Amino acid sequence: MYKIMVIEDDPAIREELEVLLKNALYEPVCPQSFEDPAGQILRESPDLVLLDVNLPGENGIQVCRKLRNASDVPVIFVTSRNTSMDELECITGGGDDYISKPYQAPILLARIAAVLKRSGAPAEEERILTYQDVTLDLLSCSIRKNGREAELSKNEFRILNALFLHPGEVVSRADLIEYLWDNQIFIDDNTLSVNMTRIRAKLAGIGAGDLIETKRGMGYKLGSRE
Repeated sequence: MYKIMVIEDDPAIREELEVLLKNALYEPVCPQSFEDPAGQILRESPDLVLLDVNLPGENGIQVCRKLRNASDVPVIFVTSRNTSMDELECITGGGDDYISKPYQAPILLARIAAVLKRSGAPAEEERILTYQDVTLDLLSCSIRKNGREAELSKNEFRILNALFLHPGEVVSRADLIEYLWDNQIFIDDNTLSVNMTRIRAKLAGIGAGDLIETKRGMGYKLGSRE
């Protein structure tokens, strides 16, 4: 999972970006202190930085220039300063991309994905979880077996992700619901059942209908499939 650091002093926008990134399966880091932002970024070592220009103390462009003395971490400026000269200053100041506020969430996510791709794709083992002959792709949110693939919804992906992270272990329904709630996905027990039914149908469609085993009164686990 990519770690994305958000340097934004507006609490409402910072919280909005945090939820957006979590729901897009990134790991957001959102500091609320703006003393030495460049130092904070270097200590956290994120995969990408979303950087506001108008910050208390030194501005975002100054932060980026300071950062460039020690790191080539990708930086996307997210700012209300939206003239062509502002964009030019951000890019010449070391930014990899620029998007103005108010941003459109799909466009921002597309820019993030593009910059991450340009900066170098992660190692295969970092973006793929494998259980026997079935693979869960963290970037495309899909499940595959022997060349057959099914796309997953956000809920379906997170449920499978939780199971793939605990191969051979029973994951209780309560733990799955808590995991989803922690990631800003609000579901109840009935919604979990509906999602499990949909997941099983998609798994059957790629020839992996026996992947998930129900342990009555306990929860779910990845089956032996042997």
